[in-house]
Amino acid sequence: MNAVLVYFVRDMRRWIRGRFNVWSALIMPAAWLVFVGLALPTKFTDHYLDFIAPGILVLTMLSAGMQGGSSLIFDKILGFLNKFLALPSPREAILFGKILFITVRGLLQASVIMVLAVLLGATIFTPAMIAFAYGVLFIFGVLLSAFSTAIALYVEDHDGYAAINALLSMPLFFTSSALMPYSVMPPWLRTIAQYNPVSFAIDLIRSFAAPPVLWASLVGLVAVALLMVALSSFLFRRVTV
Repeated sequence: MNAVLVYFVRDMRRWIRGRFNVWSALIMPAAWLVFVGLALPTKFTDHYLDFIAPGILVLTMLSAGMQGGSSLIFDKILGFLNKFLALPSPREAILFGKILFITVRGLLQASVIMVLAVLLGATIFTPAMIAFAYGVLFIFGVLLSAFSTAIALYVEDHDGYAAINALLSMPLFFTSSALMPYSVMPPWLRTIAQYNPVSFAIDLIRSFAAPPVLWASLVGLVAVALLMVALSSFLFRRVTV
């Protein structure tokens, strides 16, 4: 556990020192919340900000999670990963440190978005819902960070990883239930959205504000996250750089 915390603190310090990275990570989700949540006219709800706020929170975690693999790319290019793999600490400590850092970073960014949503007039964030939303976002962040780190093991440079990130992130978001309910989607999009893990996280947060809570989706999200962590651990044990 000490090794996990050492890797976590190292990545967190590096991220905080890059102030531009901190601010730029908040601009896109905040812009979505302001310009879409307040400006987009809709017919299916009287308070679109309440509807879209959970989607923007998950978008924030999606962006943070998928960008997290670039941290491992950085270590590979500069030769740090080779040195870490040669240390006596378990290889999984590197992975778990990365997962913890990426997830905590995403939660910090999501906290800012949550505060902004309340300031803009969102009414759904009761204390109980905030706690539940953090739990869902944490599980979703673990899933994404394990996935992105596993991909980064087999990508050689930042450009290649950025291309994969762009190829996956936006389609996952736009084929989810973030922007509109299933009832107004075309049939082909509804089918995709219902099986999209991004939709699982969004629908879970929304269901707490408008019960019944989708406990089956929560169990499914936890199962997928554990499966991805196990797969990433297996790849870390076998990787050679």
